[in-house]
Amino acid sequence: MFRILLSLALVFSITVQAQQADADKESKVTVVEASCGLCNFGLKGGCDLAIRIDGAAYPVKGVDFHSLGDAHGDHGMCNVIRSAEVEGELKKGVYHATSFKLLALEEK
Repeated sequence: MFRILLSLALVFSITVQAQQADADKESKVTVVEASCGLCNFGLKGGCDLAIRIDGAAYPVKGVDFHSLGDAHGDHGMCNVIRSAEVEGELKKGVYHATSFKLLALEEK
């Protein structure tokens, strides 16, 4: 009986540790450069949202590009590079955003 209880306690402990490790792997909010991948970051394809992290640009999935305003307006994503707080995961060269928030334009 003692061995069974000890085995169950060990399995429970391993399960809790595995769940904690998965929680630690969750994406964290990061500030990145965001803009049109074609117009400002040199990515191939159409006018689509992209982010730049450490000098490398990645297309973004999970965010409606057109919800960010007029892309071709004076402060649109095709004309300026903005800062954004993002949360998500980079998979196979594409950033899959679970959260995306443009930061205010800096006054010059």
